[in-house]
Amino acid sequence: MFSGIIEARARVVTATQKSGPKNGLVQILVERPADFNDIRLGDSIATNGVCLTVEAFDEKTMQFALGAETLNVTGWSAESLNQSHVNLERSMRLGDRIHGHLVSGHVDAIGKVKRIENAGGSVFIDVDVPPQLAPYIWKKGSWAMNGVSLTVNSAENNVVQVCLIPETLKRTNLGELKVGSSVTIEIDTVARGLIHALKSQMAEATKSRA
Repeated sequence: MFSGIIEARARVVTATQKSGPKNGLVQILVERPADFNDIRLGDSIATNGVCLTVEAFDEKTMQFALGAETLNVTGWSAESLNQSHVNLERSMRLGDRIHGHLVSGHVDAIGKVKRIENAGGSVFIDVDVPPQLAPYIWKKGSWAMNGVSLTVNSAENNVVQVCLIPETLKRTNLGELKVGSSVTIEIDTVARGLIHALKSQMAEATKSRA
């Protein structure tokens, strides 16, 4: 589990397609932040919100493999990732403070940046999201965008607005977004559980009346 509080912004040094041209395996080498001095093989690191497993590392880089399902959900490719910057967060330890919200690193969908407005230091961003996510997103709720825990300013007609403060812009890659950019989205885990429970109860109630 993660908190959505980004520890570092790092460059993808190389991204290589390891199998077929579509939905294969992509291997990436990411710059290793200087303070990531406790990582081990098999550790989980959220990379732009996607939980990835460390399969090799040295003093300067960390290596991850992106499987077919990750590529399918995120739309990532070796070409789009190569030399890009990604947000990194190591998994939480038991007893850590949760400054954001609980994030699993299992991305639900991709959103598209629709509008960006600079508001004197802060930045408002409107994101188009798939309609199936609408029940899980509401004003003042939480979600993760590129792995960053954010509060929803508004959610209407499948457009979600967030406000980014200077610290978030400095520490993450969200300051690099442009209109048309893609972002990973993970809905709030608690919201997911509540909606699932309600749907299950409604299904059982329908069965009992049949």
